[in-house]
Amino acid sequence: MIKFLLWLLLLVFSPLLALLALVLYPLVWLVLLPFRLLGVTVTAVLAALQGLLMLPARLLRGGSPR
Repeated sequence: MIKFLLWLLLLVFSPLLALLALVLYPLVWLVLLPFRLLGVTVTAVLAALQGLLMLPARLLRGGSPR
C-alpha cells in the first residue's frame, strides 16, 4: 500500500517520471529474476553442503537437540 501511495505522490509531482517508473518496473523485475533464482539455488546448495559436513558431528552428538 505504501508503494502505491508513493507512486501517487510521484505522479502528482512528476507525471512523466511516474509513468516511466510504471513501464520500467516490470522490465527490471524480469531482468533481476534470474539472479533471484540463482540466489535461491546457491542458498540451497550451501545448506546441503553444511548439512553434509555437519552430519558426522550430529551423529556422534546423538542427533539434533530440537
